[in-house]
Amino acid sequence: MRRVAVLGGGPAGLAAAQAALALGAEVTLVDEGAGLGGQFWRHHDTITDPRLTHGRARFDRLRGALEQATVHTGASVWSADVAASVTLRAFAGSADGPSRRSLAIEADAVVVATGAHDLALPVPGWTLPGVTTAGAAQALAKRDGVTVGRRTIVSGSGPFLLPVAQSLALTGSQVVGVHEASTVRALAAGWLPRPWQLAGKAGELVEYVAALARHRIPYRPGSAVVRVLGESRVEAAVVASLDAAWRPIPGTEREIVCDAVALGHGFTPRLEAALSLGCAIVGEHGARFVAVDDEQRTSNPLVFAAGEVTGIGGADAALAEGAIAGFLAAGGSIDDSRLRGPLAVRRRMRAFAARLERAHGIRQGWTDWLDDDTVVCRCEGVAKQAIEQSSHAPMRAMKLASRAGLGPCQGRTCGHAVEEIMAQAGGRPSGFDRRPILAPIRLGELAGQSGD
Repeated sequence: MRRVAVLGGGPAGLAAAQAALALGAEVTLVDEGAGLGGQFWRHHDTITDPRLTHGRARFDRLRGALEQATVHTGASVWSADVAASVTLRAFAGSADGPSRRSLAIEADAVVVATGAHDLALPVPGWTLPGVTTAGAAQALAKRDGVTVGRRTIVSGSGPFLLPVAQSLALTGSQVVGVHEASTVRALAAGWLPRPWQLAGKAGELVEYVAALARHRIPYRPGSAVVRVLGESRVEAAVVASLDAAWRPIPGTEREIVCDAVALGHGFTPRLEAALSLGCAIVGEHGARFVAVDDEQRTSNPLVFAAGEVTGIGGADAALAEGAIAGFLAAGGSIDDSRLRGPLAVRRRMRAFAARLERAHGIRQGWTDWLDDDTVVCRCEGVAKQAIEQSSHAPMRAMKLASRAGLGPCQGRTCGHAVEEIMAQAGGRPSGFDRRPILAPIRLGELAGQSGD
């Protein structure tokens, strides 16, 4: 029996596990969350408002299919190696608990479905209590039924801002505005051509637009929060109109009273495991993804990848890619008629992903709303100017000189911003995603690994 390991329990990972099981494989799924579902299906069985969880029936079917699999939740993979077979090492249990269980998983193939991090671009004042990422605000609303503030501004770019605003409103926050950085012209260029290709997404969009209207939430394209104000926590935010490159237009600034700001400028893929497994990466700084072929196979024949690590395309794309990757990892053929549906969805959703980037992709002018002393790396308190001053050094030297990316998050939060600032200052950033230890691990735990 072929052994397949699946890294990640979101839509792509669940679909991969189901497809591999259907082909008779022995499947082991590992996810660091307390429950399965990833960000898209994050929920609490009794607290979560059912209006905040889309496609719940499909999630229940996928989860139900895992009865024949070995599932490890709350497990952080800290090492991934591939030679004649794949070896994953993890610790399961509470990250700050007294004893975690060591796991060593051997497999004939692995599907990397590790998803993506929230991406929030820095603004002056974003270190004040009351500022969160849009994903964190969404998670609190969906999983815990609480809101980040009484008056919240949602700012950033992308359709994800809409469900975030809806979630905040349903959990009791007054959402004073959704500020989409892309201009009306950019949105039209991305979404208006060939509208029939968006038929599968139209219902979802109508639902969110109706929610904004019902809660009287204004949607402001071509604008952004460019400064957060307050002494000990958020008291107000400055919103400005932006030009096509996302540069603030002088004279358009206005102050809005609020006690919370949710920032979301898209997502950045979690590449650590794929890099550790030797997978080739495509794209440049800020937009790097795992390279896959039509079979979702990476540059290493034993490693497959699916979901946001191969491109930001949403849950439907992740489900289709996961089904293909799991099927092929279990020894199936791309010509099998059972893949006809997932292949068709993948073709359609790749076109959707291209539209998403055209309409909402980050423009370089956002750095104009930063001051020299704006903190970019929150863990180490590194300001924009310090990064610029070290930008011509190789990445390792820049990190050691400025401390950017060397804190607890290891650049997962600030990496995109640091790379963009370096590039605009004339540097050539590369390698920010390479982290030999894939997850935080105690020295005692590391020392206790026999044979290492």
